[in-house]
Amino acid sequence: MDNNRFQNKVAIVTGAGEGIGYEIAYQLSSRGTNVILNDIDEAKANSASEIINQQTQGTCKPYAGDVANVNTLQDMVKTTVATFGQLNFTICNAGLTSWGDFFEYQQEDFDRVLGVNLRGSYFLTQASARQMRAQGDGGRIVLMSSVTGHQAIRDLSCYGMTKAALEMLARNLVVELSPYKITINAVAPGAIVTPRNLNDDAQYEQHWGEIIPTQRAGFPADIANAVLFFLAPESSQITGQTLIVDGG
Repeated sequence: MDNNRFQNKVAIVTGAGEGIGYEIAYQLSSRGTNVILNDIDEAKANSASEIINQQTQGTCKPYAGDVANVNTLQDMVKTTVATFGQLNFTICNAGLTSWGDFFEYQQEDFDRVLGVNLRGSYFLTQASARQMRAQGDGGRIVLMSSVTGHQAIRDLSCYGMTKAALEMLARNLVVELSPYKITINAVAPGAIVTPRNLNDDAQYEQHWGEIIPTQRAGFPADIANAVLFFLAPESSQITGQTLIVDGG
């Protein structure tokens, strides 16, 4: 893949203060893409952007805000265009994992997960697609699903439902976005070594390495590589698809 294809492009990456989102933002900026890095935690957004600016050739600007707020999403797109003049890539990575026994699961938890995972991705996609349509030269949108959208995991009924819904959203929007040369795809990570997962289980990498057929857990770079594949010009005929990255 020719890294020059990403030079001077403009991307939004949500939930990018750490983990998968951070790696996606870092890899894009390393290839000369200008990035708006979103995180709900302002300190994380600022710190992550500062590190990326120090170590890469692109320009990374922080944007702190809750993706569950539609006004925030619309302003994020406006800020991106005001800062960099265009929007080429949107990666809806921000998501909330919420464990809970189905019989005891509470409405406030349900509403929060749907607000972040579905409302956030849906309306950021909408605001981004409107901008891409107005520009007239197409664009790329990637949604972040999960293997939990494909298989049952105890106590993840709400989370898994939202991830399956995102894959259907990618399939459905092909009809509406393709006339404007906008592709939309999803990436479904398996077990990925991230700060959040390591916080839950210090032996996370070892435990999953014993189960996964490739004999190792995944890393954020594995997911970033899949996202870059969908963003590349060579993938212009691929849309409405979900790529599962779980080591088999």
